[in-house]
Amino acid sequence: MEKTGILLINLGTPDAPTKQALRRYLKQFLSDPRVVEIPRFIWWPILNGIILNTRPNKSARKYAQIWTADGSPLLAHTRKQATMLKGYLGERTRTPLVVDFAMRYGNPSIPSALARLREQGCERILIVPLYPQYAASSTATALDAVFETLQRERNIPEFRVIKHYHDHPGYISALANSVLDYWMQNGRPDKLIMSFHGIPRRSVELGDPYYHECQKTGALLAEALGLAEDKFQITFQSRFGRTEWLQPYTAQTLQTLGKQGVGRVDVICPGFSSDCLETLEEIAMECKSDFLKAGGKDYHYIPCLNERDDWIKALCDIVLKQLQGWMD
Repeated sequence: MEKTGILLINLGTPDAPTKQALRRYLKQFLSDPRVVEIPRFIWWPILNGIILNTRPNKSARKYAQIWTADGSPLLAHTRKQATMLKGYLGERTRTPLVVDFAMRYGNPSIPSALARLREQGCERILIVPLYPQYAASSTATALDAVFETLQRERNIPEFRVIKHYHDHPGYISALANSVLDYWMQNGRPDKLIMSFHGIPRRSVELGDPYYHECQKTGALLAEALGLAEDKFQITFQSRFGRTEWLQPYTAQTLQTLGKQGVGRVDVICPGFSSDCLETLEEIAMECKSDFLKAGGKDYHYIPCLNERDDWIKALCDIVLKQLQGWMD
């Protein structure tokens, strides 16, 4: 019987919090021309001569701080999301569906996941990059890897792609509920920071819609929470290199708020479907330290959606809409 496959794709993770594993991971990640848009003849000596000889050890120490008994948090959360999605889909359709997941960088790889789906009889495949906001350096490069894999196949399956879901009502509602649930248990802050992963400003100037989609997500979340303009701020984290990235920068914003004597700040990362190094170490640890050292009094990190029921149900709605015509 022909089946339909759903492939969730997340960014990626090293196999272990070690220098060797980080070197493999960073080489694959930073060799992607979608991620680093610098001519090869300039970037290659920098990457192989400097970065891959200095950064892996530092990154390994950071990963070691967040590593769990289940391994990488990103991998563990993505695996659980795939399992839950399969269960919810099974309750809502009789069509035989196969749900799997892959990482753009690291393991399980996209080629291996596509091979598993094909081995299970999937003649139709829906690709679901787990990035709410579209960016060439995240969504597009995940699709590049899918297309590159399909280029090597003679009998290509039907496939569809979810580009983004930055303004989907279910996604916004799940974000708002996660904040309200946190505030119910911990009280409200003086200011909510919505921190999105940054990209170079030049990417937006070249036509990347990411910045505008982040702004829309932030505005919709603030509206759902009933926040006045002075009670929230949209910022961008994880800057790399010397070029200008999207501003305001999260770290600098938090330092400024600390110096201004803001009592309590809460930070949420709406652009991440799962907690990972950028949320658990950079935001929950480094940025907290920066804020408190600058004079801030109280700092809270609100976890990503991870395995929240309302989020997985929203993801189920997003998937089912794209599967129309492929289901009984």
